[in-house]
Amino acid sequence: MTTIGIIGAGEVGSQIARAAIAAGYSAVIANSRGPETLAGLVAELGPSARAAYARDAAAAGDFAVVAVPLKVVNDMPAEELAGKIVLDTNNYMVWRDGHIPVVDSGEKTVHELRQEQLPTSKVAKAFTHIQAPRLLTSARPAGAPDRLALSVSSNFPEAVALVTRLYDQFGFDTVDNSPLSESWRTGPGQPAWIRHAHQNREELALNLRRARRHAPA
Repeated sequence: MTTIGIIGAGEVGSQIARAAIAAGYSAVIANSRGPETLAGLVAELGPSARAAYARDAAAAGDFAVVAVPLKVVNDMPAEELAGKIVLDTNNYMVWRDGHIPVVDSGEKTVHELRQEQLPTSKVAKAFTHIQAPRLLTSARPAGAPDRLALSVSSNFPEAVALVTRLYDQFGFDTVDNSPLSESWRTGPGQPAWIRHAHQNREELALNLRRARRHAPA
């Protein structure tokens, strides 16, 4: 059984854990307060889940999900994530994160910064423009006319392939929006973000092309 290490047990991390276990994965999940505070969530998730500290979750995963905001001072367990594909679910939100000048200027995206913080990992932007509860409520079988599409961005084709497979297993189609420098196209306020609940593969591809750089909100 493939194990996903999930760093961040808020709404996004918890919903990804639920969807992953439903798809046949096991999950090791961590938060910032310690594994004992996740007893209720783990009990709900069942025997395929356990709680751990972030470093242990990173080490246990065949690949990892980072479901916490980016911090300018790196707080990720880079050593334990070395060589692994890391799915970054973060969005840049100034009201929450404060201003990051190189992101404000358009020089870099937050996902490129995450890649710099994890130089020996293979970062992919994933799950950033869907409301977390919809991971379960909006899933549809392959070929369904109302199947939604999600984007992925990465500098590594193998990371794109993994995310594409995971999306399909979760019930979603994929549009490749690589490399990481293009990941701003699904950011808050962009067409793909606004239409997150209503776009199939063709509509998402169009909305990605319609994206325009703008000042962060």
